[in-house]
Amino acid sequence: MSDSILKHVRPSLHDLKPYIPGKPIADVQRELGLADVIKLASNENPIGPSKKAQTAIQAALTELNRYPDGGQLFLKSNLSAFHNVGEDMLLIGNGSDEIISLFCTTFVEPGDEIVVPSPSFSEYKFAASLMAGRTVEVPLGENFEYNLEDFKQAITDRTRIVFLCSPNNPTGTYIRQADLERFLQEIPQDILVIIDEAYNEYVEADDYAQGLELFRKGYNVAVMRTFSKLYALASLRIGYTIAKPEIIGYVNRVREPFNVNHLAQVAAVAALHDAEHIAESRKVNSQGKRMLYEGFEKMGLRYIPTETNFILVDTGVDSKALFQALLRKGVIVRDGGFFGLPTWIRVSFGLPEENIRFLTALEETLQDMKVEA
Repeated sequence: MSDSILKHVRPSLHDLKPYIPGKPIADVQRELGLADVIKLASNENPIGPSKKAQTAIQAALTELNRYPDGGQLFLKSNLSAFHNVGEDMLLIGNGSDEIISLFCTTFVEPGDEIVVPSPSFSEYKFAASLMAGRTVEVPLGENFEYNLEDFKQAITDRTRIVFLCSPNNPTGTYIRQADLERFLQEIPQDILVIIDEAYNEYVEADDYAQGLELFRKGYNVAVMRTFSKLYALASLRIGYTIAKPEIIGYVNRVREPFNVNHLAQVAAVAALHDAEHIAESRKVNSQGKRMLYEGFEKMGLRYIPTETNFILVDTGVDSKALFQALLRKGVIVRDGGFFGLPTWIRVSFGLPEENIRFLTALEETLQDMKVEA
């Protein structure tokens, strides 16, 4: 192939870096010859998917010869009743990743800006870059806390979207209700604020800003939720957003007609109503959080209190070297270097035995690395 054809690649793609997901268990087993590997890298629900969701998937297997419902009507009707919003206020996507891209495709022209926290979910910048947009990153505070005054100062006449991930990935920190409402009152009314609430169902803080409450008050917000985290349907790729019907209508114009598969839709409906699975997921997560808090405190490690199903901890050593050392012990975590945090790692909460194994491996590895140093 002649390289001359590459001159037609869109300029916005030249410096675009693809997202690097957490390392799969199978890869580690194959590369290192390990039989027993645990993954605490991708903020997955360790108890697995709802039994009701599994049953719904099995029942739907005979229908795989049919195209999925392009309008996602059954799922929308259930979400509409669950959240008490109109069906025309719902956008269903192939995971939150697609929804982020759809919003940027709809609202971002070349040279336009989005405002995002830093560190945070890299897909915001990725989606804006696809449209030749510019990402304005607002550093979080010393303990990775939000200061929305900084976000207000970052807004210009080219700002089209402000993405607020709350609780934030990878920090686990969140925005308080009073702070967010004040922010929405003070910014220009032609700016869309997208509140990414992927970890909403895990929140325990009383003053956490609920995006839906602000949406119902009439603010220009879009509230993103997902079935990947608490509902444990990560592999099926399904998420949704609630926004004003006019906004949803325009975003739907750039959505592919069959963007969410049938199995994902039926599983999401079943998982949404499985109260037992939801309660157990929250219980296991809360126990895991306390277990890792205690373990880090015993090791004298600084960590960031979290409202999610993961935690950010400063190990005091090179996180890439630590990541590789833990891999050799069959423990997969997330290297903080990916987020610009070279001594931190992000760890998902697992089952009790997985948490214990991680803490043991971490303590042993840190001791070995200090001896080597």
